[in-house]
Amino acid sequence: MTIELNHTIVPSRDKEAAARFFARIFGLSYDGLHSHFAPVKVNDRLTLDFDDASEFDRHHYAFMVSEKDFDAIFERITEEGITYGSGPRSSENMEINHRRGGRGLYFRGPDGHLLEIMTA
Repeated sequence: MTIELNHTIVPSRDKEAAARFFARIFGLSYDGLHSHFAPVKVNDRLTLDFDDASEFDRHHYAFMVSEKDFDAIFERITEEGITYGSGPRSSENMEINHRRGGRGLYFRGPDGHLLEIMTA
């Protein structure tokens, strides 16, 4: 059996601002609203559908990226002055981790969701 995540809804206080932030930092496109969602296509198989919510729990979204993409995303994070860290409980120590022979870091989006990028 093959199971694949196709899309998920990401709650936010301002869905379009959150979608623009995510797309900008990850080097993706945000093309505007589709129905009542602000979708960002992550790849050919996954879309994040940002949606407005007044109350929500913060979530953790982790993304495996290439070394080249890690460098590009990290550059955008530092250019925007976004605080990042080496772990989920140390997401503000301004360090990168080197787990499993790769690199990784954590940072928070505008709604407090913990975003993670890793290369291994």
